[in-house]
This record gives sequence, structure tokens and C-alpha cells, in this order.
Amino acid sequence: MTIRMLLAAVSTIALLGTGVAHAQAAKEKPAVAATKKVQAPRTAKSLECSKEADGKSLHGKARKKFMRTCKKA
Repeated sequence: MTIRMLLAAVSTIALLGTGVAHAQAAKEKPAVAATKKVQAPRTAKSLECSKEADGKSLHGKARKKFMRTCKKA
């Protein structure tokens, strides 16, 4: 009976160890995916519209709306 208990204990420890190793590997994957997004360079029109919005002291939703209409024009 002691050999069966020894085998059961060893297999239980092996299964628990594998689960912990797998959980640690899963935590590492999101860190790799959390890289910083690369922004495209701003166009001359976008910079011009931004300066106009700054001159008008626009912020938040009003600024976004102004920027959309300015870029389309």
C-alpha cells in the first residue's frame, strides 16, 4: 500500500506543479501584448486644425467635433 500512496502523492504534486507553471506562463503573455501603439505622423492639415482649436480654446467634445469638420474641409 505504501508504494500506491507514494505514486499517488508524486502524481498529485506533478499535476499541481504543472498547473502553477501554466498559470505563470499565461500571466506573461498579456505583458508582451501590452506594447505601446505606434502613432502615425500627423499631417500638416491636422496640425493646422489643432492650432486653430487651441486659438479658440476648445476642449473635449467641442474640440473633437471641430477637428473632424476642419479636417474634412
